[in-house]
Amino acid sequence: MPETKAMSEFEPKIADSKITIVEPNLTLILTTDEDDDRPVYISGNFNQWITQDKRFQMLKVGKGLYHYTFAPDFVYPEELLYKFTRGDWSEVEIDKYGNRTENRSCKQHSGVRKEHVAKWRHNWLPFKPNFLPKVHLISKEFEIPQLNKTRKVWALLPHDYESSTEHYPVMYLQDAQNLFNEKAQYGNWEIDKKLAVMAEYKIGKIIVIAVEHADNERIIEYNVGNTVLGAGQGKKYIRFLTDTLKPFVDANFRTKPEREHTGIGGSSMGGLVSIFSGIMYPEVFGKLMIFSPSLWVVPKIKLSFLDMEEPQETRIYLYAGGDESATMIDHVKNFKKRLLKRKSLEDKMKVRLSINEFGKHNEIYWSDEFPKAIEWLFFSTKEE
Repeated sequence: MPETKAMSEFEPKIADSKITIVEPNLTLILTTDEDDDRPVYISGNFNQWITQDKRFQMLKVGKGLYHYTFAPDFVYPEELLYKFTRGDWSEVEIDKYGNRTENRSCKQHSGVRKEHVAKWRHNWLPFKPNFLPKVHLISKEFEIPQLNKTRKVWALLPHDYESSTEHYPVMYLQDAQNLFNEKAQYGNWEIDKKLAVMAEYKIGKIIVIAVEHADNERIIEYNVGNTVLGAGQGKKYIRFLTDTLKPFVDANFRTKPEREHTGIGGSSMGGLVSIFSGIMYPEVFGKLMIFSPSLWVVPKIKLSFLDMEEPQETRIYLYAGGDESATMIDHVKNFKKRLLKRKSLEDKMKVRLSINEFGKHNEIYWSDEFPKAIEWLFFSTKEE
């Protein structure tokens, strides 16, 4: 038949020559020795280094094996720079020794490129000891004249504080016993280790002032005004932070004392008293780090600082876990909604809400959130 003859004339002579198939679009094939259920994303100079960009999520095709093909309309930069992450810089690729890796580079626009990741960070760890902050005990008995008490207060200074002349932003944190103490009863946030990794990645350096809680009187001291818990001493405690402790810190350490470089934060009741600190003294605190706040204590909290004649930019990082209580997420969402309610403050109030549906009310989850909050509050230009 003519058709058969025509087809046979154009059959490729497979036996006579080798056929090379070239992928028309660049394809990345990733293998990894350390695999788990976290998705893998490609972050680079083509998507503003976004770490959880669904457009660049790799397809898992086997144990430790991932695949991604760039779209036909993808616009290639002159040099493609990128890293692999598990969805966040706290979960980025590292080498087999636990060191950070340099950006990967590629100038291909087609074909297959094979890559390999030896290890991944988990919650910002491991850390390098030489980047650990210098833990300085300011006083075992720092006087709190507003409450006629004394308290142990710590300063965590950047690892190169003594050899530099820099001035640093400051974050005031409650519950110092649970922030970096390896012997803490309920575990600790490991903020010293997280700050070490942040310093290694040059995300930013900060001074943390950690104030120990009042043990059996913790709830009374963190309770502001008359609430469902009764009368609290929170207003006096906050005045200690603003009128006594902060002036001392600014006078004795190289700080950036302005409100835009000053933050306050904590978890649970420590988060609640930090909210009130921002409400009562917006001219002092421009950054609030609020983890799992005990908003049930005062569900109709008055946001008087929204009535400032000349409101200034305020950043608030809110975190809540879905496995903390039946009302935690609702309380936090409602609080965010109230913060953003006024049209006149749309350009001034920046609020980031982070929710872990499986998060519990403990130090492990607050530890995971800490570096993300610090980065966004002090060193990121992203609004939400």
